[in-house]
Amino acid sequence: MTKSGKQRQTTQSTNDTISDTGVVRETPQLEEGDFQSAFGESLSKALDLNTWGPGEDLISLYSRLEQEISDATKQEDRLRDRIRHEIYPRLKTRPDAPKQAGIYQASPHDIERVHKGLLFNGTVEACDGTCVAHDTLPITIVQIGVCLVSYSGDQGAWVQRLFRRDLRVGGLDPIEETLEILERRRKRADVDVTTKRDSLSELARRGIMSYAERAVLLEKSTAPWRLGHGHPAPYELMTGSGMAELLDKSIELLSRLILDHKKFLFVPSTSKRWLLTLGNALRPLEYAIIDSAESDLRRLIDQGHYTGEWKTVLPKVKQFVSDAGSKTIVGAYRASAIAPPQLFYAHEDYVHEAALIAIADSALQEHRGFPMLIDLADTVCRATFGSESLMAPIQQAYTDAGEPLSYQSERSTRR
Repeated sequence: MTKSGKQRQTTQSTNDTISDTGVVRETPQLEEGDFQSAFGESLSKALDLNTWGPGEDLISLYSRLEQEISDATKQEDRLRDRIRHEIYPRLKTRPDAPKQAGIYQASPHDIERVHKGLLFNGTVEACDGTCVAHDTLPITIVQIGVCLVSYSGDQGAWVQRLFRRDLRVGGLDPIEETLEILERRRKRADVDVTTKRDSLSELARRGIMSYAERAVLLEKSTAPWRLGHGHPAPYELMTGSGMAELLDKSIELLSRLILDHKKFLFVPSTSKRWLLTLGNALRPLEYAIIDSAESDLRRLIDQGHYTGEWKTVLPKVKQFVSDAGSKTIVGAYRASAIAPPQLFYAHEDYVHEAALIAIADSALQEHRGFPMLIDLADTVCRATFGSESLMAPIQQAYTDAGEPLSYQSERSTRR
């Protein structure tokens, strides 16, 4: 997925950067007044150390925090009222709105029904993953673990470990082999640092983990409802994380999950600001059906040019976006008066039931307002496949090899 050489040269001259997948991303250039508008003071003033206060001046800090936060929350209160009275009524009537668009109120009876009839009897299973990397000079080891849980107990755990060495072919001329290793390592990132130049990048790791999470939900879960973390069709999978084969397999997997199974619910930790702004006007136990995922998915695949082996996958990608994008609904909900709003994704045929599951599970954590079953899956996964599960046997293996400390990075030995 690359731009042509001429296009790439032109866009890079305007301060663009190129992602792992070859998609050109623009680095925003701020106008002279943008900083002033955002922060209420000029950039030159912010850079002038004479305007900086002493670090121990806590009284000034508390006073500034109180004033800024008070002003900001009052502004949000005014915005919240305008959204409820002016924007919410337009959700149903705006162009290309989902047929279910609007604001809905759940009741305590609805929450009790979902608790007893779906969540606490194991009818909903959640999946989450974790990735740990150990990077040293002779070898890079990546551990990706995925766990499936429900309130009736753990349902399973799966792990994949990837071992990368710069040269695996033996029998070369000693000088040629040494030069080959040096050249490979020249092209890689610094030790213990992840950059876009390293082929097993952080994006690729996330792509494999995201695929595994959705594969476990689809193929290993036996519950009717499947609960996931993030977007159902995330960036890592829709771009293949730079791997055409992963993109091809992802489209097939996501089609089965979204179009065939349908009873899925995904709740992300990070959300678009404009959607959260709409969600922030919700009252406790309210949910909003706002949009479909089609426009976002179309923008994603339009960011780059599909050439070479990518070109053969493009028709399948476009067909998936057309079929699944409009049926994947984006909504927001608020589980309690003190919790922030959250976004959720669900199939259009089951969006109301999905919203009630999200609210009911999130109501178990009044302070967070986030599904507790996802947090449970994350806790189990980190306990099972966290850094300690990998680092201890790695250190023992180095010790057994007679090199207990020689290849440890500065960070790993810092106390």
